[in-house]
Amino acid sequence: MAFIEAVMQYGFLQKALITSIMVGIICGVIGCFIILRGMALMGDAISHAVLPGVAISYMFGINFFFGAVFSGVLTAIAIGFVTQNSRIKHDTSIGIMFTAAFASGIIIITMLKSSTDLYHILFGNVLAVRASDMWITLVISVVVLATVYLFYKELLVTSFDSTMAAAYGLPIQLIHYFLMTLLTMVTVASLQTVGIVLVVAMLITPAAAAYLLTERLWVMIFIASTIGIISSIVGLYFSFTYNLASGATIVLAATAIFILVFLLAPKHGIVWKALKVKRKRASLVS
Repeated sequence: MAFIEAVMQYGFLQKALITSIMVGIICGVIGCFIILRGMALMGDAISHAVLPGVAISYMFGINFFFGAVFSGVLTAIAIGFVTQNSRIKHDTSIGIMFTAAFASGIIIITMLKSSTDLYHILFGNVLAVRASDMWITLVISVVVLATVYLFYKELLVTSFDSTMAAAYGLPIQLIHYFLMTLLTMVTVASLQTVGIVLVVAMLITPAAAAYLLTERLWVMIFIASTIGIISSIVGLYFSFTYNLASGATIVLAATAIFILVFLLAPKHGIVWKALKVKRKRASLVS
């Protein structure tokens, strides 16, 4: 296959493939906790809120990782502060803060007089991944996976029953902001592959598909990561072969897998549910 030959031949494509796979894994892992906690909107907020931090980092010539993490965590804290100190509900606070942060980032980008194309941060350009981007993604992946492994029980309990977790003495708020920090780091790792606009899809779609296939968290994490890997490889193939936007092709690949699972999942798939209903009706008739 021409794509495989190209991967073996071109270094930029090798870096793109490795980076995409790592992003698929960590998005799948963190996405599972986002799904279970009902925080899809929060994931969208954090992914957009890193934009001003990225833009400011470019402005001062520092690594965008630091600015993005600071901006994302600061937005998460601001959302929590507004929610706890006013009558404004959580989803409303999210809408206010993340749109303000995103708009600030757009303003900063338009003011920059730089040759750097920051719009790739919005929509991703995995074929332009540099060696430094790949290593940053690797470090983030190791930190995220090691952290989830070490604090798996705490994340499990707080994701399924926060009341019981509080009764056990677990610091609910601290764990929440801890997870927001991990989410911000995953967003930073995903900037070059799917971009800020589409990163929430990679966080939510593979995890949602996995949620329809199992009721065990560790199995869900494994399935979501696998779907993330497959989506990244398939999306990169179509992006390279047909000269399409990498972020869009990766997200559409994940969406196609979700649709298949939505239709064919053994317990929750639409097709299987229809077959069960048909069998029940047949047994009643007979």
